Amino acid sequence: MGNGEGPLSAVTPYSLLPTHHSRLTTHLSLSNCEWWHPIAHSPLPTSHSPLTIDDSRFPRYPYFYKIMGIEKDIQQQLFRNEYQKATVNIIFSASWLQEKIKHFLDTEDITPQQYNILRILRGHKEPLSTLQIRERMLDKMSDTSRIVERLQKKNLVEKKICPTDKRLVDVVISKKGLALLEKLDRKNSELDQMLHNLNAEEAKNLNDLLDKMRDAR
Repeated sequence: MGNGEGPLSAVTPYSLLPTHHSRLTTHLSLSNCEWWHPIAHSPLPTSHSPLTIDDSRFPRYPYFYKIMGIEKDIQQQLFRNEYQKATVNIIFSASWLQEKIKHFLDTEDITPQQYNILRILRGHKEPLSTLQIRERMLDKMSDTSRIVERLQKKNLVEKKICPTDKRLVDVVISKKGLALLEKLDRKNSELDQMLHNLNAEEAKNLNDLLDKMRDAR
């Protein structure tokens, strides 16, 4: 997904940047730049950003900018366009969020995929086959049968012969599995805090944009 460009240093002299606004905005996402004073080593108010000044009159304006956001996280400052940047950002952010959820669930010795299956079984209430579980999972590439087996070894789910087709096995959540979910439910605020930088309206807008993106399928 990268473009082969070398990483930009965390803090780069403004005087080394292109002096023309259009060139600068073409190559850098200014919304993810923070302007720093070279002496105080602290961020400048937005109103004092060098870009609010006609930089043709200040070709060596002595302020520095600090890369923020996805540019800093993956050490890549240039993107082909905003669509490529959004694609990279979504992939990176999904991995970032998965790691946080994994850490949250480690305390109960279950994986995000196992957690997903337990919630599916609790929400459906009726027994489900492994195929039906896979269709409802967030990660469609998961080895559902193996995950169910591990949950069974932990006594979090139970397998039962399907009453309408003896060749099939249905899966139901056990009392221990329900108790575990109830315990995790009491920590839901910790999951919500993973997105604490967004207010409720921003979270809704993010949901709408992601839904709109997938409608293009």
